[in-house]
Amino acid sequence: MKNSITESVANFLKDYKPFSFLSFEDLKQIANFIKVIHLEKNEKLFQINDSLHDSFYVVNSGVMHLTVISDAEETLLNKCYAGDLFGLRPFFAKNNYQMTAKANDDTVLFAIPIDKVRPFVIKNADVLNFLLESFASNSNNPADKLQNKLVSDSVQISEFQNDFSFIQTLTYNKKPLIVTIEQTIRDVALLMTDNLVDNVFIIQNKKLVGIATDADFKQKVATGKHATHSPIANIMTFPVITVTENVSLAEAQLVMLSHKVHHLCVTVDGTPHTEIKGVITQNDLVQAQANSPGVLIREIKKATKSEELKIIHQSMESIIQQSLTKNIPVQHLHNVAGEITLAIVRRAVEISILELGSPPVPFAFLSIGSQGRKEQLLLTDHDNILIYKDVEIQQVRDVKYYFSQLAKRVAGILEKIGYKHCEFGDTVSNEKWCKSLNEWVKQYENWINTPGEYTSEHCSIFFDYEFVFGDQSMEAALTDTIFNIKNKTLFLDYLGNDALNKPAPLNFFKKFNEEDNGPFYGKFNVKEKAINQLVDIGRLLAIQYGLKGVNNTYYRYKELAIKDTENVEVYQNASETFLLLSKYRALEGLKNDNSGEYIDVEILSKAEKEKLKDSLHVLKDLEEIVKDTFQLTQFS
Repeated sequence: MKNSITESVANFLKDYKPFSFLSFEDLKQIANFIKVIHLEKNEKLFQINDSLHDSFYVVNSGVMHLTVISDAEETLLNKCYAGDLFGLRPFFAKNNYQMTAKANDDTVLFAIPIDKVRPFVIKNADVLNFLLESFASNSNNPADKLQNKLVSDSVQISEFQNDFSFIQTLTYNKKPLIVTIEQTIRDVALLMTDNLVDNVFIIQNKKLVGIATDADFKQKVATGKHATHSPIANIMTFPVITVTENVSLAEAQLVMLSHKVHHLCVTVDGTPHTEIKGVITQNDLVQAQANSPGVLIREIKKATKSEELKIIHQSMESIIQQSLTKNIPVQHLHNVAGEITLAIVRRAVEISILELGSPPVPFAFLSIGSQGRKEQLLLTDHDNILIYKDVEIQQVRDVKYYFSQLAKRVAGILEKIGYKHCEFGDTVSNEKWCKSLNEWVKQYENWINTPGEYTSEHCSIFFDYEFVFGDQSMEAALTDTIFNIKNKTLFLDYLGNDALNKPAPLNFFKKFNEEDNGPFYGKFNVKEKAINQLVDIGRLLAIQYGLKGVNNTYYRYKELAIKDTENVEVYQNASETFLLLSKYRALEGLKNDNSGEYIDVEILSKAEKEKLKDSLHVLKDLEEIVKDTFQLTQFS
């Protein structure tokens, strides 16, 4: 590519993220490898299930349409204009394309080879974070109001594992052995032996100048090439490959591979000119890979004791914490944490059956409440129910006894892992919630047909469920019961009235409605005064619109945006607000090792406070939809 064209491409890119994070010299280097692609109107660049390309793309002119298949129809996911990038799947994942990219007009694209741009990404966290967030959300424009589910909404563990390696931070030795260039080989060898390490950094005038490892001693000293009284400078390797303190697993792997080294020096700014903060070895990478989501799922399946499951859950908490600090979309974390949590509960059931013996009849074990919605990022209580097949009267006693014992064993394992016993008794070990399918059907019919004092309480727990283990047809029977009852007017009106009576998040002066007494004085109860209303209204409208099998609050609002086209923007805002509030709650919980319900808004920046306040306005919009949809006067 001629120099003038190179500069022209670089000039174009510098005005758009993430290229604006790079120097103009870096952009010119990248531009040397860029290919220009011309597409005619309606011409496809790639389509669903095509093999991955070796490049991702930036629109220079024209418009690209990204589409997916939804309900057997091609659905527009996003429009990409000049400066927008797309096609990032080859950068982060290994499976084929999950969407189709087609030119809507005559279009010019820049194809950017991934292997050429990756070194620049490794050195710049802003670029990496932008690319990762763009890939995770399928859009680099947060103002986009999509009319359908995002492809990323159905992320699977295997795909997240590929993404996660790009944000997974590393545990490494933060007190590396450091010697001066004047010290002898013998002195350094003794220090390495005393400190039980296989590497040492060498400095001169406080500046990093080299590294020596066991391999250097074996190849250069043990063979007689260098005497032990000679200076360590004689056998050191230089220059030393350096990385920043927040380097991810994938970044470290890429650096080691590209430089063919087994040790990396961690410095303050990732250059040899600042303070040494640690050393990363190949063994550290192996250890980190053992904590990836896919590996955790495999470890769960092999676990035989509650202690093993507890360790795995702690690893999941570490994943959640790292991901939140790296701005991975919260819905991804809900999906991953939900799958890992379900796997843990499933294994608890399997272990209990191994101890107790085979069940006498088919049964189904369901997680309910926040677990059932796959919204539990923190280690809170466990809510589950058990449904078993109806039997003849003479078998009832024995069957009921077996499943009550199974339920107690499962609850015991979960509580040893760290899940709290539900203070309201909404757990499978409560015999009220361990019963036959016919009893469960009658229970749900009763809740719907005769709403009363505890209707809203039961609905908030028992109408959100996820199949864990056993006969899935029993879950389907409950779903049919809920959605097939013809006259639910009274029930829905009751729930609608309850949803409107939730405490307001903001007071008359538009300030956060904080606690005015008690141990959480001055803090904002984000669950009681915001999240609960979002969850309840999402569930209420999901039942109203017949959204079977959609239990997650975020997905419910996404589906409602399709069903109720008059309120698309409200539902889109509600889905994003739910994720924002969930993130604040998770961060608070991880920081204080609690449920995260009470957040200290005073420590938030002014911009964060305003963003949080603005997001809460959607609750008023949702209340208006509820008022317009249901007859609430009979319960006022």
